[in-house]
Amino acid sequence: MGDMVHSSVTLLSRLNMKTKITGRLLTTLVAREKTYRVHDTAQPGLSIRVMPSGHASYMVTWARNKAITLGRVGKMTLDQARTEAAQCLAEAHAHGEPLAASQQKMIGISTLDSFLADHYEPWVKAHQQDALNSIRATRKSFADLLSLRLDEIDARRIEQLRAAWLTAGLAPASANRNLNRLGGVMSRAVEWGVLDAHPLAKVKRLKIDMQGRVRYLSTDEELALRKAMDDREEAIRSERDNANKWRADRKKEKMIDLRSLAFADHLKPLVIVSLRTGMRQGEVFNLTWSDINFQNKVITVEGSTSKSGQTRHVPMTDEVFDVLTKWKKQVNGDFVFPSKEGKRLDNVKKSWAGLLKLAGVEEFRWHDLRHTFASHLVMKGAHLNTVRVLLGHSDLKMTLRYAHLGSDDTAAAVALL
Repeated sequence: MGDMVHSSVTLLSRLNMKTKITGRLLTTLVAREKTYRVHDTAQPGLSIRVMPSGHASYMVTWARNKAITLGRVGKMTLDQARTEAAQCLAEAHAHGEPLAASQQKMIGISTLDSFLADHYEPWVKAHQQDALNSIRATRKSFADLLSLRLDEIDARRIEQLRAAWLTAGLAPASANRNLNRLGGVMSRAVEWGVLDAHPLAKVKRLKIDMQGRVRYLSTDEELALRKAMDDREEAIRSERDNANKWRADRKKEKMIDLRSLAFADHLKPLVIVSLRTGMRQGEVFNLTWSDINFQNKVITVEGSTSKSGQTRHVPMTDEVFDVLTKWKKQVNGDFVFPSKEGKRLDNVKKSWAGLLKLAGVEEFRWHDLRHTFASHLVMKGAHLNTVRVLLGHSDLKMTLRYAHLGSDDTAAAVALL
């Protein structure tokens, strides 16, 4: 019996294999990087398609590149699948295709909503660090398309939706990011055999000004932001003092005294690390203590978690070193900035918005902390290629947006005329 199981597993290590499908073999089906099929030798035309999401379905093929889905493994029994496969083949012989095929042409393809839930979301959670935010943004941006079948989503609909975004004030760069998210979903649909062609293939991305205005903190704004962080910390500590006094008066167990800790919560160290390393928000959220080399004062951004896919090493300033040394003493777990549950932090929108309001800093995004890091380096004479390396830009073109903040070489050149 053990040899049979081993044999099944060995067969399933190859793609598109032929074997007799049995109940025992069904228990060995596992998701792999690419979609694969198991063809039944007991019933011609019957196969099981296993997607990278783990979704497994019975299918029947009656001619080259002619197949329909019969049902999901687990919801349809093997006997039912064999019976329906035999019936479909008989209908195909008599009519050219199974009677169910014409119906599946209309209803067999998933809606965007169901494809996301059943296929894409399980896959993206296994392959992307920032999966939850990506899924949330995709569903929000394309809410009007969720009820449509994947084959109903075409270039015309996408361009109409994009036009509506721009009319509502969405920036072209943001519109492009939205399309890139949907493009990733559709790429998986094509790769997994759900769609024959990519619906966004002919949709051109909007041109954006890569050298546009860069928002960074002025000296006064940075001072205001730092004061606001200190004021916020004091407010949190005072609130804890009052809570503990209330507990003490009622002989209840006190909560930890925040005045004994270096920081009241994660926001101040998170802001300082971002401001003084230029790391993207997702990169900071992904940091684990194994990425922090206190001995050499270097932070490693792993390629698997960076936008460029390339590992880089960012030196720590004395301030960052001091902040992380103190912060490490008051947190537990692998993540440098864990959530309350100890998992990866996924957003600080509410506390960040409150901090900006307290500081009186307007029209400033978290990503602008990265711009501030780069801008201040260039203004102090850092070479653009050095800034490129520190930011993790794969191309110097991205870094050139800061060029105007550096030396006055361009003005000197014009003065030669």
